[in-house]
Amino acid sequence: MGEKLTFALNYGIRVIPERTAMVVERFGKYNRTLLSGIHVLLPVVESIAYVWSLKEEAMTIPNQTAVTKDNVAITIDGVLYVKVVDPMLASYGVENPIYAVVQLAQTTMRSELGKISLDKTFEERDTLNAKIVKAINESANAWGIECLRYEIRDITPPASIANAMEMQAEAERKKRALILESEGEKAAQINRAEALKQKLILESEAAKVDKVNRAQGEAEAILVRAEAQARGIAAVSNALSDNERSTEAVSMQLATQYISAFGNIAKEGNTLLLPSNTADPSAMVGTAMGIFKSLSTTPATGGVPNGGGVSSVQAPAPGPVVESQTPSHSLSSSAPTELSKVDLDNVLSRLEEDEEFMELAQRPIFSKQRAL
Repeated sequence: MGEKLTFALNYGIRVIPERTAMVVERFGKYNRTLLSGIHVLLPVVESIAYVWSLKEEAMTIPNQTAVTKDNVAITIDGVLYVKVVDPMLASYGVENPIYAVVQLAQTTMRSELGKISLDKTFEERDTLNAKIVKAINESANAWGIECLRYEIRDITPPASIANAMEMQAEAERKKRALILESEGEKAAQINRAEALKQKLILESEAAKVDKVNRAQGEAEAILVRAEAQARGIAAVSNALSDNERSTEAVSMQLATQYISAFGNIAKEGNTLLLPSNTADPSAMVGTAMGIFKSLSTTPATGGVPNGGGVSSVQAPAPGPVVESQTPSHSLSSSAPTELSKVDLDNVLSRLEEDEEFMELAQRPIFSKQRAL
């Protein structure tokens, strides 16, 4: 950084390099400071006493032991960056400015480390460096030297403290890993719950739509069946009114359904209610035909008259209310029969062609068989 010259020749002219300063004494007393360039000196009277480099210089601070606030002894070293700003003060302010600055840096570093704990030493290096630079400059300004910055290079704790710090760091890493894992599990459970919620909502909406569609389909089916039944009734009514032999066709249909009803009762149940003359199929046919003719000739029922036409329904005459009695399934053979011989023969001949009726006539429900 600089040096003191015990003897320097004075030839009257001196060239000084860039970023260099020389302190000139006249008769042993400070006279002036010469900077870079050419200068004229008085021989014998003036002499060059000190030569200083004005460049920034890095100095290594050796290892030293310091005790932190929590009583942990650590070994620390650093690097100090200084430069001469006033050659006259650097020459006459202190005997050895380099040694003085190094000692000041070491003592300031130990003082600042004693104010903080070991953990803060690793965390607050920048703050610690700034405090050391400030403390050095407060004293080094009188020496003509400026401390630009100080950097802590190595901090070496004792072996036991280093092992404890490693265990602490490992425990901290495990803690963070467990926290992250628990947060991930929490997020996963929330996502699964949200997915289940959405699934249930979608399933309920799908079930609702399905029920609505089914209800609409059933309603439409009921309407279609009702319309079809209405068209069928209208067609039957038109046929009965237009055809002169419609009475015989209806008689044939009623007789067939009458016989089939007893066959279904025999198939589906164990308890049977049969007419008293089950052995005589012709009597059963006559009974069915008599019921139809009696219904068709009664004006109050709005049925089909004997002439084959369709009469309108007439309201019954006012009178006392008579409670109707549900007829029993057992039909007596004494029901009125108004069949002519020709009508009965026609019905029986058609029943012979009906395979269902012939199969039913062979069943055990008839105690006697009659050739038709």
